[in-house]
Amino acid sequence: MKKQTAIFFYILGAYVVLQFVWWGYHLIELTEELKKEPAEIAKRITMIFGEGLVFFGILIFGLSKIRSSIIKELRLSERQNNFLLSVTHELKTPLAANKLYLQTILKRKLDEQSKTDLLQKAVQENERLELMIDNILNASRIENKALQPIKEEKNLSEIMNSVVDRFHRRNQKEFITCEIESGIVVPVDVFFMETILNNLIENAIKYGTIEKGISVYLFRKNHDILFGVKDQGPGISKELQKQIFYKFFRAGNEETRMKKGSGLGLFIVSELVRMHDAKIIYKENSPSGANFEITLNV
Repeated sequence: MKKQTAIFFYILGAYVVLQFVWWGYHLIELTEELKKEPAEIAKRITMIFGEGLVFFGILIFGLSKIRSSIIKELRLSERQNNFLLSVTHELKTPLAANKLYLQTILKRKLDEQSKTDLLQKAVQENERLELMIDNILNASRIENKALQPIKEEKNLSEIMNSVVDRFHRRNQKEFITCEIESGIVVPVDVFFMETILNNLIENAIKYGTIEKGISVYLFRKNHDILFGVKDQGPGISKELQKQIFYKFFRAGNEETRMKKGSGLGLFIVSELVRMHDAKIIYKENSPSGANFEITLNV
């Protein structure tokens, strides 16, 4: 139970006890006053009845707040459980794959091209593992308020092109379509921007897939800079759109989910965007898919 909820619970409990003591006192007084005028008795009864209504209203409000907090805690606990299950799987998979690649190279006589292919796959698995560990560390740093943006005048167009090129080299395929306006120089934190783009592109790969194609865009609009990532995946249902930026949130059950991930990527993106005094929104892509759009005020 959160500290605020616990404090509210104790205050409500103390109020309930005091209110019952107060009513007991009034009932004793009322018994002594039965010999007095009927008008005085009616006045006291009305007062007690009014206090009872107020008490009942506060009690219902308090119980609803506690119920809401308990539901949030249960949902967070479920997301944390999903996170542990996914991280366990995500850590084991690249480690097992790298072990297999290295054992194959050591135990078999392979030509240079085959060795190169296996080593490239091992590097890809290592980069995937590195990204997940970075996300876990960044999420912890965000929650501990250990991350603060350091903004400098940088060419955002070059930063975005550099991130895209990195994904193309890693996957040995040009699958990202760029609609990046050149020469956009703005005060940004380079680490924040690269982390945001890395996670948005990884999310697009996960749900939209490389085969369907991904689009990255950047342009000026009035006094704002807009950039984002689009995919051609299934998109996000309306009932889940409010939860996509929650920590550990992933649609479905972790035990049956096929998509990889830890549930931290979009949480980190939303927090870094907020810390950068920007805003992010989810939009439906056309004809299908997701579009995560970020607005920088400059």
